[in-house]
Amino acid sequence: MTIQTEFNEALHWLNSRTTFGIKPGLERMNYMLEQLGHPERRLKAVHVAGTNGKGSTVSFMRHILQEAGYVVGTFTSPYIESFNERISVDGIPISDEDFVEIVKKIKPIVETCGKATEYGAPTEFEVLTVIALEYFARVAVPYISLIETGLGGRLDSTNVITPLVSVITNIGQDHMNILGNTVEEITKEKAGIIKSGFPVVTAVEQPEAEQIIADVAKSKNSKLYRLGKEFKTIDTALHNGNEVFTFQSLFNRLENLEITMKGEHQVKNAATALMAIEYLKQYFAFVIDEEHIRTGLLKTTWKGRFEKVSDKPLTFIDGAHNPEGIDTLCKTIQRYYSDKKVHIIFSALKDKPLKEMIAKLDNIADKITFTQFEFNRCAEAKELFELSSSANKDINEDWQKAIESAKQEIGGIEEEILIITGSLYFISEVRKTFQ
Repeated sequence: MTIQTEFNEALHWLNSRTTFGIKPGLERMNYMLEQLGHPERRLKAVHVAGTNGKGSTVSFMRHILQEAGYVVGTFTSPYIESFNERISVDGIPISDEDFVEIVKKIKPIVETCGKATEYGAPTEFEVLTVIALEYFARVAVPYISLIETGLGGRLDSTNVITPLVSVITNIGQDHMNILGNTVEEITKEKAGIIKSGFPVVTAVEQPEAEQIIADVAKSKNSKLYRLGKEFKTIDTALHNGNEVFTFQSLFNRLENLEITMKGEHQVKNAATALMAIEYLKQYFAFVIDEEHIRTGLLKTTWKGRFEKVSDKPLTFIDGAHNPEGIDTLCKTIQRYYSDKKVHIIFSALKDKPLKEMIAKLDNIADKITFTQFEFNRCAEAKELFELSSSANKDINEDWQKAIESAKQEIGGIEEEILIITGSLYFISEVRKTFQ
């Protein structure tokens, strides 16, 4: 049997894990990790939660730490190019061989958890989290791991780790059927990653969200670092197409920092990452020089986040999959391309607040095309089309033909740009066609 066949079988086994009727909680995780000798306890980790910005913040941290010579494990979701990239070391995805080896090791434990205990069968994400923790602890042996939550925080399967520092990027409307219908409810779930005696860095902007995080931090005797208070950015400007800013915290001031990631939201993500880095320097003796920070920030990229995929016509893809993501996308377009006509192609999942998201896109798009892609939770193009009030809207159920049609329509007109956005699952498929 070839390794590719073994990998496909392992992946099929993982994907077959169900979430139907599963009782929320960390009992299954604790059981599986106990059988493995608690690999999570051997990790130095940073735990990152939030509605948007988690991936970018992790990427900023990874590049800075790598520049300083540290080996960095990252656990992120979802993936854009390949499934393996969700578990990576120094940006290199876990190999098929290592994935298969770990699956063989944990499969009996997973089956025991599901059949012979009171906890029930583990979910796909729970098993994937165990694979990541085992890989980081025993195969990759990174010096530090950056662990991104999958959903919420309090009951997320990643919340079995005790991190050196916790990070909450922001709070927005996502997974409301699970996390709650209000900012307060969602924040309480995200704040569940804060551990007693360990600090939390946050970029949340809503006063009610900030207050909840402050209350939780105080109750757990955790130091709190808030964007705009304990750390901030000033003198933000555009220079040669890049964002330039000054970072100031209780520990340091760094002027004229530069990032290639577009948008003021990326400045906030970079600052949040920097605050976590500063804490690691001050309290855990991480050796990270200013040059490591400057170079790491400048090198940072993140797939599918206002990523340019073509020059003719000028085309960007962006995984704006919730209202806050759409807001950020619109602001970025206005900041960089307010002088151009904007053609948007949009597809999203049906469990999102579609009417609100489409209304925001209607306001900025000179033309908007609605489409769909192969995914069980994808909204139909017709439904999206009917929710739009744009005077210049179109529908094409074949997303590949929709893109080709838009490219031909725009041609080489420099005054127009094409933005393809919506679900990250959609963006993942789209990105392949441009490569």
